[in-house]
Amino acid sequence: MKVKILKVLRESGDYVSGQVLSKELGISRVSIWKHIRNLKEDGYVIEASARGYRLVSSPDLLLPGELQGWEQKVHHFWEASSTMNIAKELAKRGVEEGAIVIAESQTRGRGRLGREWLSPKGGIYVTLILRPKMSPIYAPRMNLMASVAVAKAIRRFFGLKAELKWPNDVLIKGKKVCGILAEIEAETDVINFVNLGIGINANNSISRYEKGATSLKEELGKEVSRKEFLNSVLKEINQQQVLLTKGGLLEEWKSLSATLGRDVRIVAPDGEIIGQALDIDASGALILKSEDGSLRSAICGDCIHLS
Repeated sequence: MKVKILKVLRESGDYVSGQVLSKELGISRVSIWKHIRNLKEDGYVIEASARGYRLVSSPDLLLPGELQGWEQKVHHFWEASSTMNIAKELAKRGVEEGAIVIAESQTRGRGRLGREWLSPKGGIYVTLILRPKMSPIYAPRMNLMASVAVAKAIRRFFGLKAELKWPNDVLIKGKKVCGILAEIEAETDVINFVNLGIGINANNSISRYEKGATSLKEELGKEVSRKEFLNSVLKEINQQQVLLTKGGLLEEWKSLSATLGRDVRIVAPDGEIIGQALDIDASGALILKSEDGSLRSAICGDCIHLS
């Protein structure tokens, strides 16, 4: 109901009486007052007068009412252990396609290979629950799709030259600003769901805690609007999802790659590969040329740029 009240106030741009809100939303004026009070507690500045209520300003929080077109799909938490863990439970319970789990901070944020993802306030920690209609063998493309979307949003929104490091990192000036984590539940020929975790260093000063990392705030020298930027990222994800099956995603990723053409070392659970990164195949695997001239592919692992 808070989202609906915000929508009416935003569309009006002026005072809206409690009577009008009550009639339009089908709830009592007392209920309207209680929801207005809760919105103020969330950080919204709402003026109340004899003329009614007027929205003055909104907080830079990733609340449902701030994500255009996604309002009814957002599961927002002020603090969570991990948005990925919550999303997994929701997905198994059959939550709708496109549901989003958001936390203002995480106590046990997860990165790739079981690593911890530092998640202080000021960052963007989101997990999207998707149910793509494609073969499980192409599921790794979800990482590519999300990283392309974030990089393009950074370039468009801030004018920063964001690049991609295989398999799922977004870099600015060679430093990590975003990590992607995809967890998949699938059967032999069908994907039940893909939980796509996106962690973006936005207004947190991450470089003091993590070597080789940066944030949007540190690169720009000022804080950014997290809600406006996340809206831009979600819009890009919608556009990039079309390319998953129709083609064009791999070309998008290659055009933003900071990995292709470089000498790299891939450290995977089953061993290590050193070579020149030449290409990625249809499934998203990295193709490398070894010193002996042979071609090898890496499906997953840590990629270390050697040149």
